[in-house]
Amino acid sequence: MNKKIILASKSPRRQELLRLMDIDFRIVLKEVDESYPEGLTPEQIAVYIATKKAEAFDEEVGDEVVLTADTIVAINGQILGKPETPAHAVEMLRTLSGSMHKVVTGVCLLHKGKYTSFYDVSEVHFRELPDAEIKDYVDRYKPMDKAGSYGIQERIGLIGIERINGSYTNVVGLPTEKLYRELIILR
Repeated sequence: MNKKIILASKSPRRQELLRLMDIDFRIVLKEVDESYPEGLTPEQIAVYIATKKAEAFDEEVGDEVVLTADTIVAINGQILGKPETPAHAVEMLRTLSGSMHKVVTGVCLLHKGKYTSFYDVSEVHFRELPDAEIKDYVDRYKPMDKAGSYGIQERIGLIGIERINGSYTNVVGLPTEKLYRELIILR
């Protein structure tokens, strides 16, 4: 990949996925209000926020590609963002326990004034998680920066997820296969 990429994310998981894809990038962060209008679907929310993040760079990029993303967790019509407190994280994981939820990642690429956005959806099925496992995970792993209060690559994901329908890397935070196809189109 010979494009110069600006990753507008502090997520170590997204950074690692790009490294594993052999994509060179630099990180540039901007503060962006991540609120969204009422009535949007989870897919629309993820793309809306990812696009909002890219718009913060609109005037500043030349030939580089700005890559932004937003991952949300949705269950039974409820959006689970990042937890506000450890108790909130425990509550979220209790909600996910024994259920299927959707992980939606919206991605936006800004290149030469043009916005390209897309999303991916993965269904994640958790087994019943005992309270002791949930509390131990929150205490040890501090999942305060993760939508839905968990990382699939961490203990709770490794022992609690029974199956995934869709992209694993989407659940990590970046649908790499779709991203790669879109970056090739930008040549």
